[in-house]
Amino acid sequence: MEFEPLVIEGAFVVTPRQFPDDRGVFLESFRGDLLAEHLGHRPDIVQTNVSVSSRGTVRGIHFADVPPGQGKYITVLSGSLVDYVVDLREGSPTFGRVEEVHLDTVDRRAVYLTEGLGHAFCALDDDTTAMYLCTAAYNPTGEHGIHPLDPEVGLAIPEGLEVTLSPKDEAAPTLAQARESGLLPTWEQWQELHGRG
Repeated sequence: MEFEPLVIEGAFVVTPRQFPDDRGVFLESFRGDLLAEHLGHRPDIVQTNVSVSSRGTVRGIHFADVPPGQGKYITVLSGSLVDYVVDLREGSPTFGRVEEVHLDTVDRRAVYLTEGLGHAFCALDDDTTAMYLCTAAYNPTGEHGIHPLDPEVGLAIPEGLEVTLSPKDEAAPTLAQARESGLLPTWEQWQELHGRG
């Protein structure tokens, strides 16, 4: 299993070793002990989510209050998607930066993003099934969103897709509006959460 840090601190691409034979393929899709070596702490996985999306569905940009925040480990069980990590931590050296990773059932890579980062994805196939391992349970009062088509954020949605958003994501504020209203986590909050302040 290989761990490649993204430029955004606290985000990684994880590529598992696959063992194919005439029966199919076997792989370890998550190793908390190995991830801990890169994070400096072991993530406490407390909830698993699964979403099934039609081609062109965009989910996100979602984030949670810090603390407690919600770290996520995302992989694809069927289909494929473009996964987006957005640094929403005000004061971060990479604030506003977006990184994208293609997730599918060929490489079977995963993305880990730490608390305080925004997450979105765009499904490239019908019935794309994504699984998220989460470090905190869903908290409706502490969960927020940024409009995924906000041009200031600039998610690179692949051409030729008819984008579908949920009513909640469609009504989400822009990055500027979220910043003005004090919704965004800060770099200092994230550092304190991980004992780096």
